[in-house]
Amino acid sequence: MWRSLRPIGRSDASGGYRRYAWTGADAECRLWFQAQAEARGLDYEVDRNGNQWAWLGDPARGDAVVTGSHLDSVPDGGAFDGPLGVVSSFAALDELRARKVSFSRPLALTNFGDEEGARFGLACVGSRLTAGQLTREKAYELTDASGITLPQAMEAAGHDPSTIGPDPERLARIGAFVELHVEQGRALDLTGDPVGIASAIWPHGRWRFDFRGEANHAGTTRLVDRRDPMLSYAETVLAARREAELAGAVATFGKIAVEPNGVNAIPSLVRGWLDSRAADQSTLDTVVTGIEKAAREYADRHGIDLDVVRESFTPVVEFEDALRDELGRILGGSTGRALPVLGTGAGHDAGILSGSIPTAMLFVRNPTGISHSPAEFAAEDDCVAGVTALADVLEGLACR
Repeated sequence: MWRSLRPIGRSDASGGYRRYAWTGADAECRLWFQAQAEARGLDYEVDRNGNQWAWLGDPARGDAVVTGSHLDSVPDGGAFDGPLGVVSSFAALDELRARKVSFSRPLALTNFGDEEGARFGLACVGSRLTAGQLTREKAYELTDASGITLPQAMEAAGHDPSTIGPDPERLARIGAFVELHVEQGRALDLTGDPVGIASAIWPHGRWRFDFRGEANHAGTTRLVDRRDPMLSYAETVLAARREAELAGAVATFGKIAVEPNGVNAIPSLVRGWLDSRAADQSTLDTVVTGIEKAAREYADRHGIDLDVVRESFTPVVEFEDALRDELGRILGGSTGRALPVLGTGAGHDAGILSGSIPTAMLFVRNPTGISHSPAEFAAEDDCVAGVTALADVLEGLACR
């Protein structure tokens, strides 16, 4: 499965992946998922929001156990973030069939669409729509860098956008959702464990900072006469690092757009996107408030106009205690030791769905902690351990 998936959307230049929602690479990933489902005799379907499902058993029975993740990527992302969970779901089913277990509950494998938000700027679009956390009206307003709207992109890819919206009937069929994911940090590497259980997802969000100045000639305009928004932006980037360090949080300006974007032109607009995350809401509020306060002080000093817009936000997610404890019981019994339970600053579809259905997550060790990069890695033995753990969990939940 890794060999067949590996080339899709991979950049020869960077070695990373560019699998953006509703593009050609995304379509190839979707065909791959469909082929894997049909090769196993599973009932394949695409829901109203473009998420893919492969069913074993009758969905109408309800109380289904679902596993999976996503196949899209961030710009030049790694091979494991998302795909490891999807590949592992098929491999875990293969393992359960090899064990000749009998299923007492329906089982589904899923690929949620547009989890990373790389194209339209909002993460977890597929699961947000399904859970009713993103309205159809707001979804219709999403556009990519070329001005193409989400509905236009979906229609071009062959999906009817008029159907998108909350899907309570589908959610009502699901009794538990378990997502396996490569760890996006080094906690497991430090404990020496190949697999861990998630406790919570930190609250996190994305804020857009628009610094507006005055375009002018880079060679003829005196420094004292300039209204250069790049200065305010640069100082704000440093302020973000400082505020995050003081609070024990994280804050990142990882995307920037400049107008007119000429080497010999002072910018008229610098637009930067802030991603910030913290262990609790109060800390996150303190960090973002501190960054915005500093940005406004810098802007005032340089004669720059500043607008700050919160584009997305996800509150803290505490995974259901009962399901998390059940995973610990199942895996503790199969391994003979308690698995580590750890929080994460990364958002996931499981976090979005947690407000509607019981969800849990398994993490597979990442020895470097690097993610959202071509250097993202998980050793084969650890991936196999993840598949075994997922199979044990699915057996414990769906094969009583």
